[in-house]
Amino acid sequence: MIWKSLMLVTGSESPVVVVLTGSMEPGFYRGDILFLNMGKAPIRTGEVVVFNLDGRDIPIVHRVIKVHERRNGTHIDVLTKGDNNYSDDRALYNKGQEWLHQHHIMGRAVGFLPKVGMVTIIMNEWPQLKYALIGVLGLLVLTNKEA
Repeated sequence: MIWKSLMLVTGSESPVVVVLTGSMEPGFYRGDILFLNMGKAPIRTGEVVVFNLDGRDIPIVHRVIKVHERRNGTHIDVLTKGDNNYSDDRALYNKGQEWLHQHHIMGRAVGFLPKVGMVTIIMNEWPQLKYALIGVLGLLVLTNKEA
């Protein structure tokens, strides 16, 4: 319920994301949690956006380096790049794709919490640790004595 409310308020399908790589350093580091908002204003050069490519599950956090806006203002294409990368993201986009379209953009970064998302990264990289933690919590529940 809280997640759905955040989606409604922010206009983003994923109002909170974790930075998974170092491609945005020094602006954002691996494990930082970003808060997203879509907003009504058009996307502009310099903004940090989170986008999801067709056929891929993991969103990408990068900065907009170019905006191509049609004369009528209804259609915007953007080109992105990680701050720590040498070239733009066209190599990351799907085959034949030169620009991101509005439907690819999940939201703009409007705030962040440094390193808080490392817990998520650690749990995904070492699933044994996740299962051990679940086991310990289960044992605590089973051995808990209420007065």
